[in-house]
Amino acid sequence: MFEFKEKSPLLNRDQFLFGTATSSFQIEGGADLGGRTPSIWDDFCLEKGRVKGGDDGRKGTNHFHLWKDDIDLIEHLNFDAYRFSLSWSRIIPARGQINEEGLRFYEDIIDRCNERGIKPFITLYHWDLPTYLEDRGGWINRETAYDFAEYAAVVAKRFGDKVSSIATLNEPFCSAFLGYLWGVHAPGYKNRRMAFQAAHHLMLAHGLGMTELKKHAPQTKNGIVLNFTPAYPASSSASDQLATARADYEHTFWFSDALFRGRYPEELINDEPDSKPCMMPGDMEVISQDVDFLGVNFYSRQLVSLSTNGYKVQPAPDPKTDIGWEVFPKALFDLFQDKFSRYDKLPPIYITENGAAYNEGVDANGEVIDAKRIEYYQQHLNEVERLIDEGYPIKGYFAWSLMDNFEWAEGYSQRFGIVHVDYETMKRTPKASAKMFKDLLASRS
Repeated sequence: MFEFKEKSPLLNRDQFLFGTATSSFQIEGGADLGGRTPSIWDDFCLEKGRVKGGDDGRKGTNHFHLWKDDIDLIEHLNFDAYRFSLSWSRIIPARGQINEEGLRFYEDIIDRCNERGIKPFITLYHWDLPTYLEDRGGWINRETAYDFAEYAAVVAKRFGDKVSSIATLNEPFCSAFLGYLWGVHAPGYKNRRMAFQAAHHLMLAHGLGMTELKKHAPQTKNGIVLNFTPAYPASSSASDQLATARADYEHTFWFSDALFRGRYPEELINDEPDSKPCMMPGDMEVISQDVDFLGVNFYSRQLVSLSTNGYKVQPAPDPKTDIGWEVFPKALFDLFQDKFSRYDKLPPIYITENGAAYNEGVDANGEVIDAKRIEYYQQHLNEVERLIDEGYPIKGYFAWSLMDNFEWAEGYSQRFGIVHVDYETMKRTPKASAKMFKDLLASRS
C-alpha cells in the first residue's frame, strides 16, 4: 500500500488531483476511420527499421472502439482526471477543412468523463503532425505554427466550456530533437540547425496557440507540458561539470527559458551560434506570455561527460527499468531545487507524466504483479510530497500510462501501463499498481 505522512496534501482531494494519461496515436487505432488522415507517425512506421519489430501504431489499443470501457475503467480506479491528446488530423484532415465526425468523437469522450466526475485534461499536440503539413515543411516551416493556432481555436471554441485544462504541446524537446537532430522519432531527420529551427517554431506555435486559448477558452487552465531529464556529471572532473551545464542548456533550459525568461539560453548560443534559430521581431514576447500551469513530465536523470559534440550521455547505472532508464527519484526533487531556481516564479505545476516500463505479463491466476512499478510510484510520490512541503506549487499528478500502448520507436515492446493490454484480444487487465492507486484514491478525505 502507498504510504504518506499523516495529513499529507496528496491525500486531500481538495488540495491535490490524481489522474492518469494517454496520447492519441499510442492508443486510438482507427487510423483510417472517422475522417482521420495520416500523420508523420503513420508515415514513420512504414519506413523499414524505424520502429522496433516493425511494429505499427495504427492499431494502438483500439481505444477508437473501446473508449467507453476505458473511461469507465478510469472511474473504477478512482482517478480525478484523465489527460489525453487529440489527433490533429482527425479534427482537421486537410488545411481549411474541419471534420465534424472527429470533433464528435472527442466530444463524446469529454462528455463521458464529465458524466463520471472525471476532469478532462486535453493536449492539442502529442507528436502526430498531419502529413499534409509535413509535406509543406513540417516544423521547419514557420507557417505550421499558424496552422496550429487555427487548430487551437477550433478546439477551444468547441470544448472550452467542457474541459478543465488545455495544453498546447507535449514535450517539444522530443518533437524537435528526437525528430530532427537524432532521427529516432518522426519525421526522422538528423540535422542540428533544423532541430533548433523546429524547436523555435514549436514554441512559437505554443505562444500563438495560447493567444487563441485565452480568447476562446478563458475559463480553462491553459498551458504547456515540458519534459525534464536533469543532467548530472558522470565524474567530479571540471570537464564533466561543463558537459552537465551544456546538456541542461539544450535539454532543459532551451524551452523553459523561452517561457519564463523570454529568450533562449545565451550560454548555448554563444558557444554554438548555429543553434540560434531564425526569428521574427516579437516572437519571444508571444512565446513567453503567461501560462496558467506548467506540466512537468519526469522519468529519470542522465549522467553526462564531455565530448567533441558538447556532451555524451553515459549508460544508466542500476537500478533500471526495462526500457533502460535509471530509477533515481531524487532527481525530481533536484529538478525543482536546483534547475528551477533559475526562475523568479513558477506557475502552478502538474506532474503530467511519471511512470515506469516493466514488462510483466499476466500470471496463471490472471493477475499482473508489478511490484517494481508500485515501488517506483511510491518513491516518486514521496518526492512530490517533499516538494509540496518545501512550498512548490504542485497541484496534481498523472500516472503514465493508463494502459500499455504503442511506445513510439520501441513499438509494443515496452509496457508503461498500470493496466495490461493483450494486443491480440485487446483485453484490459488492471495490474497490481492500478489496484494500489484504486485503494489509495478511495482512502482520501
